[in-house]
Amino acid sequence: MRHLFIISAITALTACSEGAVEAPAVPDAALPAITTSNLPAFFDCVRETGGVLIASHRAGPAKGFPENAIQTLDYGFSKGIRVFEIDIATSRDGVLFLLHDRSLGRTTTGNGAVADTDWADISDLSLVDNEGRTTRFHPPKLGDALDWAVANGAVLELDKKETTGWRSVISAVRAAGAENNVLLITYSDADTGTVQRLAPEMMLTASARGSRDLGKLEDLGVDAAKVVAWTGTRAPDKPAWDRLAREEVEAAFGTLGRRGERLDDKYWADGDGSEYRDMVRDGLVLLATDEPYRVAEMLSEDDRALNACAG
Repeated sequence: MRHLFIISAITALTACSEGAVEAPAVPDAALPAITTSNLPAFFDCVRETGGVLIASHRAGPAKGFPENAIQTLDYGFSKGIRVFEIDIATSRDGVLFLLHDRSLGRTTTGNGAVADTDWADISDLSLVDNEGRTTRFHPPKLGDALDWAVANGAVLELDKKETTGWRSVISAVRAAGAENNVLLITYSDADTGTVQRLAPEMMLTASARGSRDLGKLEDLGVDAAKVVAWTGTRAPDKPAWDRLAREEVEAAFGTLGRRGERLDDKYWADGDGSEYRDMVRDGLVLLATDEPYRVAEMLSEDDRALNACAG
């Protein structure tokens, strides 16, 4: 992980000399990267060992590290996170890049609709962290994020926004050789069917809570071995996780969402967070959260999963 020490040092020096708002990263060199030519087998291993993977929502923003930035991915990786959800938008002139919103105003120093702005203008903008502070970081292209995942040994969950098409996303994944570094997030049977036709070799997430739902996916041609089953954000569903485990399919659940309403806020309200341990013990394999660093600090099952399965 020596390269992470170098990145952190450069970031800190830049912040001191130019007044940028950044936060230091302390690499967790003890945890391995995900280096595999068979991503489904890696997920199977995590499930079979009773481990869990923590997925950082929108790359895992923190003070000085904005949403959907390469530098934020570096920061999260240094904290032991290996799975990151990122959002993919498309500029007016067809460039795929990382951004969540339809407009530029919340997370960048720009304004206006993403779909009405060319990449040359977007790439010059600075990203803004969740506290509203401008950083020295810029919106990255999807290809740069994919190259980062391959080089570092991470998995990216790709959340395609409305302005973006699956065909172009999948082409970018293949161009980066990142087929075993991505999960393609789908939200409907039609969406899942499209991904299956375009990228049958890649893993995806799809809503499923048992054999009946998995059967519908298989009717679309989806190989259940390549599915991570999304079970929502409202309440943990141990019976569904048990059913999925019997089918040898990994269960995913999200504690993320609107601030003040999300389970992340409710679980940490008493400073305890024991609910995360309960979910892991109940068979959850992939946890998507807005509090990845607190959860990673508390749990040991994520470290166990990486040490057992990542090599």
